[in-house]
Formats: sequence, C-alpha cells, structure tokens
Amino acid sequence: MSYDYLFKYITIGDTCVGKSCLLLQFTDKRFQPVHDLTIGVEFGARMVTIDARMLLDQQAMNGVLEYRVTLLAILDDFASCAGQESFRTITRGAAGALLVYDITRRETFNHLASWLEDARQHANPNMTIMLIGNKADLSHRRAVSKEEGGQFAKDNGLLFLEASARTAQNVEERAFVKTAGKILQNIQDSLFDVSNETSGIKVGYGRPQGQTGARDGIVAQRGACCC
Repeated sequence: MSYDYLFKYITIGDTCVGKSCLLLQFTDKRFQPVHDLTIGVEFGARMVTIDARMLLDQQAMNGVLEYRVTLLAILDDFASCAGQESFRTITRGAAGALLVYDITRRETFNHLASWLEDARQHANPNMTIMLIGNKADLSHRRAVSKEEGGQFAKDNGLLFLEASARTAQNVEERAFVKTAGKILQNIQDSLFDVSNETSGIKVGYGRPQGQTGARDGIVAQRGACCC
C-alpha cells in the first residue's frame, strides 16, 4: 500500500489515563473499557490523508494538496520504565508524541511536567507534542479545568485539546491528524532530516509526488485497551 510518509508517535503519561483507548479508538473506531494495564510495547497504525492546506506555507507544497500518511503509534507502561533505556530508545525515534492526562484525576495533570522533561531530554528537539486531556465525556467529574490544560500547553509550546476515547470526541481529526499536519509543516520547514531513521519519519513509496490520494482506513492494529 502506497504512502508518502510514515510518522512514528509515542503516547506518554500516567497509567490509566486512556493512552491505549485513544489508540484503539483511532485505529479501530471502538472503545473497550478493559482495565488491564499495558505491559511492554503496544502499537497500532492507520493510514490517513492529510490536507496540505492546513499548513501555513502552501507554496512549499509544490502543488501537492494531499499527503497520504501512515501514523504508527507506540506505547507501553512507561510509568514503570521512564528514565530507563527502553524509554530513551522509543522516545528518541519519534516524530510526534501524545502527552495524556485524565481530566478527572488531578495527580495525572500534576505529573505532566515530569513526563515532558523526560521526553524532551531524550527526544528529537523538533518532535511535535500534543497535550491531551482525556475523558472529556466525564466533565461533571472534572478535577482539571480546560483553561489549566491550555495554559500548561501554552507555557511549554505544546498543541492542546481535550478528547474522549469513549465517545471519539477529537480523537481522529484533532489528536492524531492535527499532530501529523504539524509534523508535515516541520518537514517543509526542513526541521527534520528524513533520511535519519531517528527522526521518526520514513519516506514512503509507490505514489509519485503530486498525485493526490483518497482517505484510507485501518492499516494494522494490535493490542488491547487499557483504562
């Protein structure tokens, strides 16, 4: 199956904030409220079409209005391995990251600075990070205001949104696709060396540049959902 780029993502944050559920909702369009913790590496992938008009520099696109991008998201129980070699290795080779907290659990928000520090210590300095306040469907139990999440993102140069893995609110077009659009913009601005495998970006094959592609569905998905 042809694509223009493959982007490697990681998802980070405390346990049971919904990292696996966000991934499953994106790849499989379903919610599975299983409460087993994710142990070891879990991944899923899906091909999407990114509209290049979302980018600021349209002239740099050379007439290409769409890019077919395979998004490969990888996660594990990082709470047990942050700072260890496995965390450093996975983080170093990522183009994007979803930093996730649970809006109903204050402590998961309080830990964001530590997660962000660890990620930036080991990651490509141009890695795009999207802050996600998950479980927006439980706003009646909110412990973290949307304004607080937005301010943390602003202070740290992150993209931000609230989402719900249960209802799929903001999961596809906002969480994953918007992050991919920012990565594409960084490629156009020559912030990534796509020939370097540690960039988390792989140049695709099988379709000449300039040919637009239609939206595709799931490419592959593996693993179960956690909290």
